Amino acid sequence: MPRRLIAGLAALSFLAAAAPIPAIADSAAAPARAKLPTANFPLGEQGSITQKQKAVAKGIDLFTVVHGKPTDGYTVSVLMNGKDYGSQSDAQAAAEAVQAAGLPVGVQEFTRPGVADFPAGVAYMVRVGLWKLDERNEAEKIVKKLKEADIKAKVDFLGDDGLQTTGPWDMRVLTIDPRTFTGSYRADIGATVAKRETPSSMAKKAGAVAAVNGGFFNIHTDKNLRGEPVGISVVNGRLLSEAVLGRSALILKGRTARISEVATAITATSPDGERTIINGVNRVAAADELVLYTEEFGAKTPADDGAEAVLDDKGQVLELRAAGGKVAAGTRVLHGTGIMSDWIWSHAWEKWSLKVTTKVTDMRSGKAIALTPETNIIGGGVGLVRDGHERITAKADGQASINMILRRHPRTLAGVTKSGELILAVVDGRKPGVTVGASMIEAAHLMLWLGARQAINLDGGGSSAMVVKGKVVNHPSDGTERGVGDALLILP
Repeated sequence: MPRRLIAGLAALSFLAAAAPIPAIADSAAAPARAKLPTANFPLGEQGSITQKQKAVAKGIDLFTVVHGKPTDGYTVSVLMNGKDYGSQSDAQAAAEAVQAAGLPVGVQEFTRPGVADFPAGVAYMVRVGLWKLDERNEAEKIVKKLKEADIKAKVDFLGDDGLQTTGPWDMRVLTIDPRTFTGSYRADIGATVAKRETPSSMAKKAGAVAAVNGGFFNIHTDKNLRGEPVGISVVNGRLLSEAVLGRSALILKGRTARISEVATAITATSPDGERTIINGVNRVAAADELVLYTEEFGAKTPADDGAEAVLDDKGQVLELRAAGGKVAAGTRVLHGTGIMSDWIWSHAWEKWSLKVTTKVTDMRSGKAIALTPETNIIGGGVGLVRDGHERITAKADGQASINMILRRHPRTLAGVTKSGELILAVVDGRKPGVTVGASMIEAAHLMLWLGARQAINLDGGGSSAMVVKGKVVNHPSDGTERGVGDALLILP
């Protein structure tokens, strides 16, 4: 990922060529270990890492890993169409505007590396000045001066941009060995699907030994419904959110864990033989959709001029009503909008019984996943490692952008080794001088270094949290633990 300047603009000393991230060998060749690797840390400069190990419970160990040193400082990035990067022509125009304001400026070309399902791309950043770690205020003055010239800009920490850095990195790693671990894994959505809850709260209520945050949740829906997982959620065998076709997931059963892509199919069949697709579970319905609400939803269904059939646990229609009501314990609500509200009025008469079928399919094997009380599934953010090799599926997982692929963020990662060991890693970030986080590519390399044969990225940023014995053991970037949509619990 080289950095270079466009000729004709002022050179900035910090825009030196960046060393590429080293390739990581196939983790299948790694020997069995009693602790984490101690050499060949895949990020930053080569050198020893600081590592502490603590036994949590039988078969569960917690590691603290620290590496690198702070050498990055601050610059000012000029915004183009609201972003800190743009096309070459946009960058040239922005640089000329900065020059006209009387400030030296550099245009920085960079390459966003290609991943398994999204090709590499070239983009440009326009940057002004360089300041040391303790000189952020000086950078803020330049942002203010640019604002006075009607130029939008922001202070940018160089360790965040995904290019060359010496770190540092601060991470927590939980390893759970199925050969000695006697507990089980479980997904948890908190008190309700609709509301968010912290991992530590979920862990406390369940009596969990440890926990990490789960997958992404919907921040773009009604403010009272923002605990809704984006993608699949299965808790104790109950499907609480449908899959996004082809996206990665962590599949848990008892004390076993595996990673695959999943698909869901939910249908309703009326006594008159009419069969239709149910489009979603526990989310706001789009136009002409049928959505199933379960008692775990925890909020009134949307009052959107649709129609609803209230079903008991056997599928009998207890009531037909206009949209916008409670989901009582022991019931489900089939909610239709547009033409699907007409389907409800026509095929879900009171005292009729609808047959609702749910199928979850492992797309790698093509086989159905049995939804037993031991089955739990958490939707991942991005696939990182497959069969011991880097395989980042950013596009399939809805994260194909410079910000998500290249820039460094706090990350929560889950991986499974050849022997079935579950690895949970939280890389703290957004703390200049303390820890820089990881890009998607760096996250894949970290999981390979840890021995993962399969790995995914869960939710990150301010959501990244690891709880051990009731205590948050990492340092969430918000400064405090954030409420999230779901969590992975390690039960004794």
